[in-house]
Amino acid sequence: MPRPILATVHSAALSHNLARVRAAVPDARVWAVVKANAYGHGIERVFDALRSADGFALLDLAEAQRLRALDWRGPILLLEGCFELRDLELCSRLGLWHTIHCDEQIDMLATHKTQVPHRVFLKMNSGMNRLGFAPERYRAAWTRLNALPQVEEISLMTHFSDADGPKGIAAQLRAFEAVTHDLPGERTLSNSAAVLRHGAAVGEKSDWVRPGIVVYGSAPDFPEHSAADWGLQPTMTLAAKIIGVQHLVAGDTVGYGSSFTADGPLRIGVVACGYADGYPRHCTTGTPLLVNGARTRMVGRVSMDMLTVDLTPVPEVGMGAEVTLWGRSSGGAVLPIDEVAQAAGTVGYELMCAVAPRVPFQVE
Repeated sequence: MPRPILATVHSAALSHNLARVRAAVPDARVWAVVKANAYGHGIERVFDALRSADGFALLDLAEAQRLRALDWRGPILLLEGCFELRDLELCSRLGLWHTIHCDEQIDMLATHKTQVPHRVFLKMNSGMNRLGFAPERYRAAWTRLNALPQVEEISLMTHFSDADGPKGIAAQLRAFEAVTHDLPGERTLSNSAAVLRHGAAVGEKSDWVRPGIVVYGSAPDFPEHSAADWGLQPTMTLAAKIIGVQHLVAGDTVGYGSSFTADGPLRIGVVACGYADGYPRHCTTGTPLLVNGARTRMVGRVSMDMLTVDLTPVPEVGMGAEVTLWGRSSGGAVLPIDEVAQAAGTVGYELMCAVAPRVPFQVE
């Protein structure tokens, strides 16, 4: 019998969340961001549910090849652009659109021999200070690109650093518009938080939006808002089963380092999931789980292959009981991935991306 742990990708939830994005910015086209193997879900597993998107955005050429192998003939955007000259050859062959964020990428493009000019997205660093040209250098970069025979069309791009918080997007939007107001080309501005929190402000200014985490059912501004607050549905469930039960008395400890001590009689379940499956080791006593759909807590430390759960709320359960680590239980109860991530001191993005290769997946 296989080890009782399983990750499930919920196709209907992916389609629902994509529709939620369209409702927030109805006049914009939508990139479904599938970088990091579709945030850990698997590009092949999410493709059918997301193929109504206007395009796919990602980082890796290998992932772009996988999309083309799935017979996707629409736009694919490389969010970080090309890393070396030969990458441009694959862009030409696969018809990929790509980001230009530095002089070196313009230099590479200028030496590239192609019969088919490229669609490029010129990125401005409007305050994120990761990739992109500073506002005072942006127009010069645009002029260089516009003069190249290798370039067919230039779109304009930036990325918001604080769309999920009180600082908002106003300053970055002003910086972008001050430089680009009279430049031709489509605009792509908005990440997940900007779509949900500032849709009215950016919807009419964005020809394309780039939702990432929102498509996968996690709130980009948790804990201020939950996924349910935004009308999102969980797209991944990680579930396992109880493989052992222990009966504790007052003073008994649990797990490595004896980090949990029972203060009275306690029945605990041993769950077939650990940090080698991608469950965060930083989770401690009190991290929420569902057992047969009932909310309870983890106790002790997470081990490589196991963790332990307080069975007090479900005294009737035993070996083989379902444990939902995050997502939707078989009975329909939901444990938001953001709550588990908060207990681990991280974000839902990391948990999705960290599910280990040894965990089997199914699509429903």
